[in-house]
Amino acid sequence: MGYQRFVALGDSCAEGLADPHPDGGHYRGWADFVAGRLAEEQPGFRYANLAVRGRRLDQIHVEQTPAASRLEPDLIALFGGGNDVMSRGWDARTVARRVDATIRACTEIAPAVVTFTLSDISHRMPMGHRMRPRIVALNDAVREASVSYGATLVDLWPDHAVHDSRYFGPDRLHLSEPGHRRLAGHVLGKLGVSHDPAWLEPLPGPDARPGLRADLRWMRQEVLPVAVTRFRNRLIGRQPGDGFLPKRPELLPIAEETQAWAPEPA
Repeated sequence: MGYQRFVALGDSCAEGLADPHPDGGHYRGWADFVAGRLAEEQPGFRYANLAVRGRRLDQIHVEQTPAASRLEPDLIALFGGGNDVMSRGWDARTVARRVDATIRACTEIAPAVVTFTLSDISHRMPMGHRMRPRIVALNDAVREASVSYGATLVDLWPDHAVHDSRYFGPDRLHLSEPGHRRLAGHVLGKLGVSHDPAWLEPLPGPDARPGLRADLRWMRQEVLPVAVTRFRNRLIGRQPGDGFLPKRPELLPIAEETQAWAPEPA
């Protein structure tokens, strides 16, 4: 089946964080790679990305699904839940209801919907032993809702790439360019669309495990600033993602995107 109107919803992973576009103007990511490949299959293809970093599933449901509905997509990809897992006041039943409501809304908007489980990133996170049961509960809810509403599930939980640090950016949570390409390969495979097989092949050579000095630098440069920012935001009632806008709020042809993102001539 050829897709004409593709809309990505979600959080920072759907936005493409940790995969800067070569022009330096914004982030790229797996959804852009998927869109680029789908555009090769279908003349007149258009793509929008409504994802906003920091957003939980309830915020995605309220803010992004109405905007997606106005775009009348024939394909939606929804990647969210990571911020729910890391939020204070976690409650598995509440998050399961958010998952169900958001996936249901997406399937009411588009005839084809792609959903995702999270890989086991708990070993990369501070207090990761507390996060793993949350990820398991979130994934169970995503699997159940995907079956209930007929969404296509990309199950990342068993993907061994989570153990290779090269698939992740400096914060060890967001995907690097190889990680985003790998995820795009998973999506295209589920859609029955051919893609570069190298996207899903293991990276060459061994993964260089970070040592103690790298771990300390990661804590100082990545973990502590985020913790301080979250604490300050709670004091003033600011939500993660407030002030950020979707990078691509309208359906645009990929050709126009490429032209718009091209660097200025020297």
